Amino acid sequence: MGLINDGIPFRGDQYRDLGFSRSQLFDAVRANDLRRLFHGVYVDGEVSDSRELRLRAIKLVTPPYAVVSDCSASWVYGVDTFRPSDRFLMVPSLVIPHGASRVRQRFSHCREAYIDQNDVTELDSLLITTPVRTSADLLRGLWRPYALAAADGLTRANLVSAEEVRGYLRRLRRFPGIIQARQLAELIDPRAESPGESWMRLRVIDAGFPRPDLQICINDRNGVEIARIDMGYKSLRIASEYDGKEFHTSTADREHDEQRRDYLHELEGWRFVVGDKRKILGPDAGFELCLGKWLDIEPRLPRMW
Repeated sequence: MGLINDGIPFRGDQYRDLGFSRSQLFDAVRANDLRRLFHGVYVDGEVSDSRELRLRAIKLVTPPYAVVSDCSASWVYGVDTFRPSDRFLMVPSLVIPHGASRVRQRFSHCREAYIDQNDVTELDSLLITTPVRTSADLLRGLWRPYALAAADGLTRANLVSAEEVRGYLRRLRRFPGIIQARQLAELIDPRAESPGESWMRLRVIDAGFPRPDLQICINDRNGVEIARIDMGYKSLRIASEYDGKEFHTSTADREHDEQRRDYLHELEGWRFVVGDKRKILGPDAGFELCLGKWLDIEPRLPRMW
């Protein structure tokens, strides 16, 4: 059996043209025969993800004069910066210059904004904000931890450098969110390997603790690397690690984490304070209190976010 629509993305309102009823469309999604790329756009479930696929998909809901922006722009570039609650919706974000006709499409969200022609590039005839403009918009507009994670991700993907983002933001005047953006731009670090690590690093810094080093290598007496730690203070043997859902949920994963940390504690004297989504994004300040006790520093509380 061939690929549905020859593997080409299509809008959900085109299902009749492909011989589907509405219920058959949803049944195909539930059976993983179709994959929803974002709100209202689908592709055959066997088609591999790629930038080309993402471009073809988002062009289906983007008029020629609109510019793909914000989280949608970073998604096209290959970096997922959507908020966790939005990853199931993924409504494409478009921006148009002030004074232009507003885009009215059921499958996208459009806003007016000042946008310089130098802030726009073209990919396969699709207008999209440049990586540096995308980084600046996300730093200005997203919630503080999500904003830093987005900028870390774009720099980690080598789409833009931290210094480029800082220089761009220094030139902006009177833009909404510019103060937050400039503050967070000073903290961008491409060594963060996941959004959770970015959230946790920001939690450490906002608590008033020294900026931690990232991806700390621990070597044995022969100089062979035996472990790598998310972040911490090597001279003090204090480490912070983020246990994300993807790699630290199963019983085997948890047992491996405990054995590894026990080994480093007993052999090298490392102490660990471990964060997860609940501890880092929730209201409990236990993470800061534990880390502050070991650093002998009173954390800045209550939490800023």
